[in-house]
Amino acid sequence: MASQPLGRRERNKQAKLERITAAASELFAQHGVDEVTTQQIADAADIGTGTLFLYAKTKGELLLLVQNTHYTAALERGQAAAVDATTALDGVMVLVEQITQCNRVQVDNGRTYLREIVFGDPSEPHHAEALSIVGRTEEVVAGILADKAHLSAVEASTLAGVVVAIMFLVLAASVNAELSIPELLASIRAQVAAILPR
Repeated sequence: MASQPLGRRERNKQAKLERITAAASELFAQHGVDEVTTQQIADAADIGTGTLFLYAKTKGELLLLVQNTHYTAALERGQAAAVDATTALDGVMVLVEQITQCNRVQVDNGRTYLREIVFGDPSEPHHAEALSIVGRTEEVVAGILADKAHLSAVEASTLAGVVVAIMFLVLAASVNAELSIPELLASIRAQVAAILPR
């Protein structure tokens, strides 16, 4: 059965959400999340601030809205690229590289995004979506480990949680804020290599 086309109200809501996402994405990329106000985002999206808060209640939620879209795309790219890897470590690192590049487009935004995931309100819809993306990341890593390291589903799932924790900690840590992407990837690779079965 074909899905019903969206009504005018739903189309208007979707159009506003797209304008908000585009405006927040552009402003956050140019200035960083800490330097942008919700009023600037509302103005750029051509809506009132009251309307903006119907879609995201805080600036942190706006960042989650924007970054969730980018993170999902990076996860999909990494998953596709990992298919061609010959070892579990290489497969995991192909995925990690895509996520790291996404996270480091704007360093402060990437680090703030990870903090929002860990400390934000899980009842907020964009935060819940971010947690779902983290869960999907663990599932993809577990799939790589099960396939390329021939681990059981339980072992692969457990190790995947550790791999994702390593990646997030390296990317979020203040001490690593000035590191280049190759330096971050080298740190993550060394730690992941230490926990994978030989």
